[in-house]
Amino acid sequence: MKNFIANGETINITAAAVIASGQGVLVGSIFGVAEGAAAIGETAVIRLVGVFSLPKAPSQAWTVGQTIYWDAAASRTTNVLTGNTRIGIATQAFAGGAGNTTGIVRLNGGAT
Repeated sequence: MKNFIANGETINITAAAVIASGQGVLVGSIFGVAEGAAAIGETAVIRLVGVFSLPKAPSQAWTVGQTIYWDAAASRTTNVLTGNTRIGIATQAFAGGAGNTTGIVRLNGGAT
């Protein structure tokens, strides 16, 4: 078909800040995980779908299927809605110990 542009799993963005490979990136209402590093002003590819290990707020208990949000101020995932952006769902449960600072999240293809 003539109007197909891309499959939409990744998009290119212009880095507004230094980006590390694997870092969560929020651009307006789009959330993705950086495929590689980028300096300010460089083009970065972010992946919008998939299951990722991302930093999470410590001491939070998660359940499988729970809605997960991006806390842009702390650059980490959280199960707290207030002031944060929905990015996907938890695919692994966590008991919520203080040392538990990584969560497994399936991205929903764009923040809402």
